[in-house]
Amino acid sequence: MNYRLSSLALALLAITAAGCSVLPDTRKIEYKSASKAPTLEVPPDLSQIARDDRYSVPDAAGKGSATFSAYSADRTPTAMAQNSVVLPPVDKVRVERSGNQRWLVVAMPADKLWDTVKDFWQETGFIVNIERPEAGVMETDWAENRAKIPDDLIRNTIGKLLDSIYSTGERDKYRTRFESGADAGTTDIFISHRGMEEVYTSSAKDDTRWQPRPPDPELEAEMLRRLMVRLGSEEKRAAASLATLKAEPRAKLAKADDGSGTLEVQERFDRAWRRVGLALDRVGFTVEDRDRSKGLYFVRYVDPDADNKKNDGGMLSKLAFWKSSEPLASSKIQYRIYVRDSGPQTVVQVLSSEGGVDKSETAKKILDLLYQQLQ
Repeated sequence: MNYRLSSLALALLAITAAGCSVLPDTRKIEYKSASKAPTLEVPPDLSQIARDDRYSVPDAAGKGSATFSAYSADRTPTAMAQNSVVLPPVDKVRVERSGNQRWLVVAMPADKLWDTVKDFWQETGFIVNIERPEAGVMETDWAENRAKIPDDLIRNTIGKLLDSIYSTGERDKYRTRFESGADAGTTDIFISHRGMEEVYTSSAKDDTRWQPRPPDPELEAEMLRRLMVRLGSEEKRAAASLATLKAEPRAKLAKADDGSGTLEVQERFDRAWRRVGLALDRVGFTVEDRDRSKGLYFVRYVDPDADNKKNDGGMLSKLAFWKSSEPLASSKIQYRIYVRDSGPQTVVQVLSSEGGVDKSETAKKILDLLYQQLQ
């Protein structure tokens, strides 16, 4: 990783470089958004912590003298419990997984979870840029993981003045999707990661551009773990639930009778439907609408870095995926992703905006992208 510094930083380095050494960094994630987050309110599922007076001196005023029996009576288990309740004692969150995908199942409706999840992202260092409760989608802005910048002597000495000059050359954003769970009153929460990296465009290293990085399932898992804890789970249980396991392939590419490409997912419809939605988020599609009863996602490919002014030309012009004999006319083309119940498995096809089977090379490449996420 090359950590880029401005000319001001280079001047400061020249002054204080002597005797520098890189200190070990034990942090893993410490995001910092380019925007300023609004003041956070006390989350609704937390209660004010009462003052703990276990070690206070008994007050004998007006009683003549203090006795141990009277002191103990004031500290019954019921009284002590009133001082220790912070989070709900019942763990209402569990992890589901299929392939390399993991998500949370929470025993609460989505409307009761929305504000808590938004607070979680702001506490993590992000600004929530997109909120679509009717579609169950929440998306953060781009932010930098400052934990990837080493704590060297110069940075620790100069402090905030130099901190804003350091850059990792990487940005991340996350999309959270809320789906009604299989059981009444439950919600499935999916988190998908998207990344960008700044690369040099010439050997002289005098110009850069932003290009996409592959989605990172481990970053997604870490955010799910943190969200589990935020929702009341114990740290150890959350870590064990999100531990990486070797998964068997759960999807394969095939062809329909009419010669069009298909993707066969080795899951029943309800589970495959959720996994396809997460895969679409990962590969950069925006779900404009969906009709579960008909098994349809209505999607467009939208440049995920359109709000990043450092990006020249946008992701669409850089992804080899779109460089074919039939280029996309930006993000105005809508596709329909058809998820069809086929008994013990589910079949996925790409349809045109009119609803017909799309046999184009672009459709095949879309299926290939989904396959990479669903296998």
